[in-house]
Amino acid sequence: MEFALIALPLFVMIFAIMEIALVFMVYTSLENATSDAARTIRTGAFQQGATPTAAQFKTDICNHLGWLQASCSGNLSVDVRTFTAFANASAPSPVQNGTWQPQNLTFSPGAACDIVLVRSYFQWKLLTPFLNAGLQNLNGGYKVITASTTFRNEPYGNGGC
Repeated sequence: MEFALIALPLFVMIFAIMEIALVFMVYTSLENATSDAARTIRTGAFQQGATPTAAQFKTDICNHLGWLQASCSGNLSVDVRTFTAFANASAPSPVQNGTWQPQNLTFSPGAACDIVLVRSYFQWKLLTPFLNAGLQNLNGGYKVITASTTFRNEPYGNGGC
């Protein structure tokens, strides 16, 4: 009888801990994959090949995600922008009022010595419905997990910065 009284709160807490651990695991994986893929932009290897596209960059990030590759192509979005100064490196959020706004995303990897902001967004379906109120930032029980990096492209090609 005593176990029946504490079983529900115990299981709720266990599932909440597991859900938060999964979100942190996805975040860490996405952060590492974004950083690894952004390295190709920073060194110019991505821009010097064929015409660079957002789809190619997204595939590069997905290839670094390992255990999330199966759901990567449908849940991942990328935003790559160039700036003239680090102080100006900001961009609008693609999540507004709980809806995904893909028109706020652009893809411009820049040239040598440009300042580049790379952001990747992974839409993660929350598993435990009672955590939706605390974790969700997209309607329908989804959490948008974001990874970003800002850098100055290396002086690849013929000259310096």
